Amino acid sequence: MRDLQDAPEAAWREERSKVEIEGWGRKLLSRQDEDGQWAGGAFVPAGFTPHEWREHGQPWTATCWALTQLREFGLEPACACARRTIDLVGRNSRWDHADEPYWQGETDTCINGRAIADGAYFGADVSAILTRLLSERQEDGGWNCERENGSRVSSFDTTINVLEGLLEYERSVGATPQTRAARRGGEDYLLCRCLFRRRSTGEVADEQYLRLTHPNRWRYDVLRALDYFRDAALTDQTAPDPRLGEAIAIIRSKRLPDGRWALDRSLRGQAWFTIDEGEGKPSAWLTLRALRVLRWWDRGQS
Repeated sequence: MRDLQDAPEAAWREERSKVEIEGWGRKLLSRQDEDGQWAGGAFVPAGFTPHEWREHGQPWTATCWALTQLREFGLEPACACARRTIDLVGRNSRWDHADEPYWQGETDTCINGRAIADGAYFGADVSAILTRLLSERQEDGGWNCERENGSRVSSFDTTINVLEGLLEYERSVGATPQTRAARRGGEDYLLCRCLFRRRSTGEVADEQYLRLTHPNRWRYDVLRALDYFRDAALTDQTAPDPRLGEAIAIIRSKRLPDGRWALDRSLRGQAWFTIDEGEGKPSAWLTLRALRVLRWWDRGQS
């Protein structure tokens, strides 16, 4: 309604208010623990073992994944259940890494990127996470979760998680010269690589980046990056960057004859429920994201 039909704000906000009481939003909220968490843990479910991870894949049922999904669903941040959830998570949830309070973040940059996006959107104080992220930029402009293990180059996956977090922080809390500079540096890191190429050789950095995924969780793909750049340009009131053109062409090439886009990859691991029909099948979510990206791009070329 908002991104494709130009519906009046009052109309799409009325529809958005139903996320709390209908569909996937209601279903996810119904799985919430009494202490505000999901599955008893911040990053992984309580009691989840390394053996289970190896056997079934990374789980997606704990608190951080639920909050990100509720944000993506559009749960109104001012609604009573959102305010209650953010308060309870702040009081009761601790990161698995070293028992850090949830809204202060932990050491993993990808996790902190999503946590600052969720916290800023829902009104939590995430200033401690912001300070950490701003201090962790690599010399090439982006971020990398492996920094704590000695990496001095950035990664596509980490950088997109942090960029989304910084953009949500600026939109919800307010921009600063430091956040603007950090976001510009991270954006340039991706743009100089046409969103999917190695800067050194021009080769595709990872074939998985060309496979459309949803929900992305922490994973990167070109549509996720394009959707970020669309969101950032609309927020900043800037035109599409020409360096996005090659990634745009990839998205056009993936359109099915019926006008939709199919899910190329789904991530294995526990989830509360699925929201697509499976790999190779048309995806409503991917179709929405692709259509709004192309609409924004085409308008910017006219």
